[in-house]
Amino acid sequence: MPKISRPLRSVLYIPGSKPRALDKARTLACDAIIFDLEDAVTPDEKVAARATLSDALSEGGYGNRYKVIRINGLDTQWGKDDAAAAAKMQADAILLPKVGSPADLEALAEIVGDIPLWAMMETPGAMLNAPAIAAHRQLEAMVMGTNDLAKDLQTRFRPDRLPLMTGLGLCVLAAKAHECAIIDGVYNAFKDDEGHKIECDQGRDMGMDGKTVIHPAQLDVANAAFSPSDEEVETARRQIAAFEQIEASGQGVAVVDGKIVENLHVATARETLAKLDAIASLNAE
Repeated sequence: MPKISRPLRSVLYIPGSKPRALDKARTLACDAIIFDLEDAVTPDEKVAARATLSDALSEGGYGNRYKVIRINGLDTQWGKDDAAAAAKMQADAILLPKVGSPADLEALAEIVGDIPLWAMMETPGAMLNAPAIAAHRQLEAMVMGTNDLAKDLQTRFRPDRLPLMTGLGLCVLAAKAHECAIIDGVYNAFKDDEGHKIECDQGRDMGMDGKTVIHPAQLDVANAAFSPSDEEVETARRQIAAFEQIEASGQGVAVVDGKIVENLHVATARETLAKLDAIASLNAE
C-alpha cells in the first residue's frame, strides 16, 4: 500500500510569516499546503514566523487540506529550531529542503520523532541518491525542486524540460519503487495557464501525483490535470464491465475499443475510479 493514498493534485506554497496568506489558504481549492519557513521568509522574519505559523495551525480551519511545514535546512542557523517547533504544531508532515541522502532525513527524524517526512529533491546529488532517499522508513513524499536543480545543472529553460528529464525520471522511479508520493516542481509563470497545463500534463504522464504551485491562480489547472478525465473514467468503467462479463461467462478475452483488456488494465481502471471517488470525498468534506 502507498504510504499516502489521498489526492495531492495541487500542493500550494504559503509563506509561514504572512497572516493574511495563512488565512486565505483556508478557503483555497488545494489538496495540500506547504507552509513555508524557508525560501518565502526573509532572514529577519524567520524566528517570528514560527510563532505566526503555530498560531495559525492551532486556530485550524484548514479542513481536509494536507498540512506540511517546510523548515530551513538543518545546516542553517534556523533549521534545528524550526524542526523542534514544527514537531509541536498541528501539521501532517515536515518537509526538509535540499535532501542529499537518507542521513539528512535521519537527522531530522532524531529531532521530530516519527512524524511523516517529505523531501525536497533539488540537487544533482539527490537525483543520484533518489532510491536510497525514497527507502527511508519515514519518507512519505518527494517534492521536486526544479528551479534549484536547473540552477545546479546550469541548464537553459525549455518548455519540454528536456534537461531535467533524467533527474525527474530517476525520482519518479524511486518514488514508485518505494510507494512514496511524488510532486512535480513549480511552474514559474503563474499567469500562463497554457504553459502551466502543458507542464502539468507532462508531469501527470510521467507518473507524478500532483504539482506544487506558487499562486492560487494555478490551482484549477493543476487540479484538472491530475484528476481522471471524463474520457478516462468512461473507458475505465467499460473495461471493468467488459472484463467482468467475459470472466463470468468463462469465454474468450475482453476487448474494448479494439484493444484486449487484461488483469493489469482492470487494475488500472479500478485505481482510476478509486481516485475519482477520493477526489469526490475530498471535495464533499
